Amino acid sequence: MASPPKFSSSFSFVLLLYFLSLTYLSPPTSSTVTVPLSLSHFNPNPSPDTFQKLNHIASVSLSRAKHIKNPPSLSQITTKEPLFSHSYGGYSIPLSFGTPPQTIPFLLDTGSDLVWFPCTHRYFCKNCSFPSNPTNIPSFIPKLSSSSKLLGCVNPKCGWIHDPDVQSRCRDCESDFKNCSQICPPYIILYGSGTTGGIALEETLDLPNLKVPDFVVGCSLFSQRQPVGIAGFGRGSASLPSQLGLSKFSYCLLSRKFDDSEKSSDLILDTGSTSDKKTEGLSYTPLLKNPFAGKNDFSVYYYVGLRRISVGGKKIKAPYKYLNPGPDGNGGTIIDSGTTFTYMVGEVFNLVADEFVNQVTSYERAINVEQMTKLRPCFNISGSETVSFPELKFHFKGGAELALPLANYFSIVNDVVCLTMVTDGVLSDVSDGGPSIILGNFQQQNFYMEYDLRKERLGFRHQSCNNKN
Repeated sequence: MASPPKFSSSFSFVLLLYFLSLTYLSPPTSSTVTVPLSLSHFNPNPSPDTFQKLNHIASVSLSRAKHIKNPPSLSQITTKEPLFSHSYGGYSIPLSFGTPPQTIPFLLDTGSDLVWFPCTHRYFCKNCSFPSNPTNIPSFIPKLSSSSKLLGCVNPKCGWIHDPDVQSRCRDCESDFKNCSQICPPYIILYGSGTTGGIALEETLDLPNLKVPDFVVGCSLFSQRQPVGIAGFGRGSASLPSQLGLSKFSYCLLSRKFDDSEKSSDLILDTGSTSDKKTEGLSYTPLLKNPFAGKNDFSVYYYVGLRRISVGGKKIKAPYKYLNPGPDGNGGTIIDSGTTFTYMVGEVFNLVADEFVNQVTSYERAINVEQMTKLRPCFNISGSETVSFPELKFHFKGGAELALPLANYFSIVNDVVCLTMVTDGVLSDVSDGGPSIILGNFQQQNFYMEYDLRKERLGFRHQSCNNKN
């Protein structure tokens, strides 16, 4: 087989012009690795007004839900990476690629699979905001890495990004696949909050105590509203867990009060655990697969079996078809680190919101704040020394119960509290297809979350994530 083509800066410039034109023509043995996880420092819509900030995050959460529901058609090591929290609603990790390694921040996203970074000095981001100026955006420079290679069209890994039949479209390789130099076709990925496009590379991923050669990563040349790269942790072949062959990964999301700070928690990557032993203190529920797995893009998501939702101990009579995916692949509940406020389809959200209104009789509704934030219900707690609200609890298959602390489902701003969940038809229309409930990272803060991929189960426990700085 011919050696993979090397990266050409002139070629990237031609592709960049091509992609820029599209942006204006189209809509937008057991051990572990630990990575720091933090909130992103790139806020695409900075605002000193807290109500506007809540409105923005609610809007972004709904956009993310719309995308999730309507997607476009090793050796044994345990390592850690820092995980940081950010004011626009995401959590980021630093990852190093190349020889010598270049470190780039990535958003942790369990709802997608491709890992990509801003690439080359000519990286262009439309409608992006930066702390100072656009030239400060961290970008990977392939020509500075001796291990950077363009992914070939006939390489089976090209099918991870495109469909498996992509090799049949390698037009320059029809007569001689062995000497084919055609690259894997460019990619364009649509997210709820933006778009990115570029070309695929094989590059060395440099983790603490672990180097992973020929890791498939996207070299994005342009983006819309995506000023940092994304580390896909979903169930697809191109995701970081799949490429590393992880047996499990886990994280603990810092409280939102540490947004944009230097505080970080840990993302733990386990490449070789073979023990059936459950982690101490965790409640487990099985990870489910979409019945249409392999036939639609929903197969990348982490589904869980949600039995019921209760407010103040009272069961919400949500139809079963919304809690678990049906034979057509629609419905069901997923866990998504890339969504901020939990999304619920209207038929479920309205039951939850109405039950809070029915049970909360000590405080008046703050209708004006609901209109500003597009969140509901909101209540005026002015003059109250302590506040008390009904407990929100999710009951899962296997008996696991996720009882949320008040700070994980109500946000307190200027003597007003609002339910931090979103639904259809308020800021955005979301169709009936895809998952009905998307459990976002706001509801996961200060919970240790373990994705046991070998045993196909999700474990969690409530704890403080601020335990290392």
